[in-house]
Amino acid sequence: MTEQTIYKPDHWAGTDPDRPAVIMGSGGARLTYSQLTENSRAFARMFQSLGLKEGDVVAFCVENRPEIIELAWAAERSGLVYAIMSTQLSAEEIAYIVGDSGAKLFVTSDAKSGIAADLKSRLSDDVTCLMLGKPSPGYASLQSRVDAAADVELEDRSTGYDLLYSSGTTGKPKGIVRDMPKVPFGSPKLIMDMLRGRFGATADSVYLCPAPLYHAAPLRFVMGMISLGATVVVMPKFDAEEALRLIERHGVTHSQWVPTMFSRMLGLPDEVRAAYDVSSMQVAIHAAAPCPVKVKHRMIEWWGPVIQEYYGSSEGVGICMITSEEWLAHEGSVGRCIRGTIHVLDDDGNALPPRQPGTLWVEGGVPFRYLNAPEKTAESYNDKGWVTVGDVGYLDEDGYLYLTDRKSFMIISGGVNIYPQEIENVLNECPELADAAVFGVPNPDFGEEVKAVVVRRKGATCSQDDVIDYCRGRIGRIKCPRSVEFVDALPRSDTGKLLKGQLRAQYWPAA
Repeated sequence: MTEQTIYKPDHWAGTDPDRPAVIMGSGGARLTYSQLTENSRAFARMFQSLGLKEGDVVAFCVENRPEIIELAWAAERSGLVYAIMSTQLSAEEIAYIVGDSGAKLFVTSDAKSGIAADLKSRLSDDVTCLMLGKPSPGYASLQSRVDAAADVELEDRSTGYDLLYSSGTTGKPKGIVRDMPKVPFGSPKLIMDMLRGRFGATADSVYLCPAPLYHAAPLRFVMGMISLGATVVVMPKFDAEEALRLIERHGVTHSQWVPTMFSRMLGLPDEVRAAYDVSSMQVAIHAAAPCPVKVKHRMIEWWGPVIQEYYGSSEGVGICMITSEEWLAHEGSVGRCIRGTIHVLDDDGNALPPRQPGTLWVEGGVPFRYLNAPEKTAESYNDKGWVTVGDVGYLDEDGYLYLTDRKSFMIISGGVNIYPQEIENVLNECPELADAAVFGVPNPDFGEEVKAVVVRRKGATCSQDDVIDYCRGRIGRIKCPRSVEFVDALPRSDTGKLLKGQLRAQYWPAA
């Protein structure tokens, strides 16, 4: 075995087979490196038995449980592209991603039995559907397929990669395809430089994952930490006090959060917070959403200068990072770019001076494209080959980045990206509504929540609850408006463009 191919469970199973690779926060179930290796191999044999070839796509919609990690490793050792999607999506949304990705296999769990029939009816007959637990009609038992493939001899394949979806302003999610090299399974991953160099992670580290694994950062950090031989503690669902208990019980050294989780932990009674020893924490990373200045100050005061923040995107076009010490000297910044070079440009493509906001473009990032969306991909690149995801901000004189807006009024609620256009598309199909606008408004717990401002059709009498119920039948619950306001007309320009900024500004304090 070469130095270039040791970053896989197999290596650590050979050196320390009983070392825990995964510990579930609920119940404490453990998955050793030996078990993770054998189980992922069993899933890989199953993939081969289904005729899946190197480069084929598989899709997973599974909650935080050991099998989702085993499936991901099985896909990587099988040379497959694996799309992991949110368990909060509706049947229609899941079916769209399965179809758009070209997945030949779809795996879910019996936790989705409530929508299983509807989902199956929307999928192509060419897609094999398997289910963890008791299978619903139309789904085969995953375990039975694994058992049937026990004698399959594993092929030696190149490593596989994740295919994550990021919703776009058109309302349809888009697969983010990165041009990754064809390398042996177990080769170093891009995230290794960050984990080892920036965060000091080693095989002795214990990483707490309090977030869903269908998000880019939690998934890639968990896979990266396992590559290093560390132990990952996975919470099925975030709970503030439980997170503190797990830090103390397992001696957690590294963790990753969104600001809402910080707020929840800070909201615990003083005596509860004081009851847990969090001194083992060496690095507490946060990302995904802006962190209120007061919240971050309190976290640094509580945990010490172990808080590190990074700013990036699922597209991976550039990463900024900032330590606690740097942040205290540059409050509100998301750091300096450590991958690529950030340029701040005006609408004509001209460079802007320090502290003048403009669109953020990254030079030298990892190339990517949006799957089946060449026009969207083209819009993301300029004539210099620089890339943007539409964020707006400015650099100070020291090169620290500050964000002033987010792409297309994207809503970030509890660290989850929500795109208003998708919700507006649903509302505009409602027979009782003539017009609709969706945007984020302040929420003390989640940072933002979804609000809809709508215009009823003449003679319509729908209520707020009616509109929300209409959405719940068509999109994931987290995307549904939390409140609905009825108006006579929405502000629009002479060309018919919705002036959403005017609406949104009414609910946000002046910056």
